[in-house]
Amino acid sequence: MRSVYVFNGPNLSRLGTREPDVYGAETFADLTALCRETGRELGLSVEVRQTDDEAEMLGWLHEAADGRVPVVLNPAAFTHYSYALRDAIAQRTAPLVEVHISNPAAREEFRHNSVVAAVATGTIAGFGLRSYVLALHAIAEISAE
Repeated sequence: MRSVYVFNGPNLSRLGTREPDVYGAETFADLTALCRETGRELGLSVEVRQTDDEAEMLGWLHEAADGRVPVVLNPAAFTHYSYALRDAIAQRTAPLVEVHISNPAAREEFRHNSVVAAVATGTIAGFGLRSYVLALHAIAEISAE
């Protein structure tokens, strides 16, 4: 079974209580279960992680690159300013899909720019937790080619 990492950045552990009008009422546990179940359906072994620490996220991205493991990444606030994250993603050795629960382009001006999009395989945004499902399907299809 092909391994896939699902990495989540700052504040995503707060799903369900953080701005439910923007991010929905589903919790991080719901997201984890959804990703694992989708992975099983696609023949993928999915590991879901969350951190509020940029250095920890960088280490995870290095681990994925070293192991040639595909990644679904919700960089959260790191999306807009973390050039360190961008540089780590540029070292990827397998597909990496950037995801967002909300549509950053439809929100505040400072959220319109993603410094990581140019080094990701693709970006999926605005479909709630379904963004992760779509990203896992993309990873499964790309990996099968």
